[in-house]
Amino acid sequence: MCKNPAMSTHRPHRVAVLALDGVVAFDLGVPSQVLGSARDEGGAQLYDVRVCTPGGRPVRSSAGFQVLPDHGLEQLEDADTVLVPGIYDVPVVTEGVLDPPVRAALTAAARRSRLMSICTGAFVLGAAGLLDDRPATTHWFYADRFRGFFPRVELDPDVLFIDDRDVLTSAGVGAGIDLCLHVIRSAYGSEVANRAARRCVVPPWRAGGQSQFIQRPVPPTTASTTEPARAWALTHLDQPLDLPSLARHARMSVRTFTRRFRDETGMSPGKWIIQQRVERARHLLETTDLAVDQVARHAGFGTGAALRQQLSAAVGVAPSAYRSTFRSAG
Repeated sequence: MCKNPAMSTHRPHRVAVLALDGVVAFDLGVPSQVLGSARDEGGAQLYDVRVCTPGGRPVRSSAGFQVLPDHGLEQLEDADTVLVPGIYDVPVVTEGVLDPPVRAALTAAARRSRLMSICTGAFVLGAAGLLDDRPATTHWFYADRFRGFFPRVELDPDVLFIDDRDVLTSAGVGAGIDLCLHVIRSAYGSEVANRAARRCVVPPWRAGGQSQFIQRPVPPTTASTTEPARAWALTHLDQPLDLPSLARHARMSVRTFTRRFRDETGMSPGKWIIQQRVERARHLLETTDLAVDQVARHAGFGTGAALRQQLSAAVGVAPSAYRSTFRSAG
């Protein structure tokens, strides 16, 4: 079975959503809702999403109701992608132990299918040994526990999702939406992904990582915030942006601005600006025919060489390759 997410047009890409006991209700609904919203220009669905459980039996959800599936583990045998939603208060999360039949089914599926997880679904893949020596993420709240159970996994709890080719993992809850939109975008291009996002009434992408959502001591409440400076910066990304200018727009000293900016966003002003410029460049590469040097100037990188360096660091490819991927996929 091909692991390439972009399948031929004669049939939809088959996704088996493996719901285990204690499945997080929100996570369970995300693949059907988001991937199911991806359509081609003729309106045909690009993904066939099916929920399955061990033995096709009902499972408890975290929301206090049972899930009655239409399918059993046999769905994993024909799936192009196997996706594990988050689970709650069950042995694989509390003890790192997975039922042998589920482990065997996932191990077999990994030989022919792409694997994905949302939130604590990464515990299932980790317990099956499918994340060993690979980068992965999960909900930041469970990061320390995850590391204790699965020390061989290269865990990064500061990102919304990780795409490691045939294994993709995401952070908690809403990050599952980000991952599914990323999968659509990678396979079929930004236009299809943006249509799916509009259908779901969610942003087509979110800047930043889950570090911005990690619980930290709340700074003393004041009337001041760095939001006006961030809003101003987003409209001036093509211009030089230094700390004194940003601080002036926030009406703060540089020292206070830097501290409050990190409190509010989880990152330094410099890192945040680079991130926004990368996202602007990605958007221009996907949606315009501007030359790379022009994209670099509009995004605030100045030169094509600087853009190539920053884009390669962020997504692992050069601007021309990035554009080629989306143009060919669309």
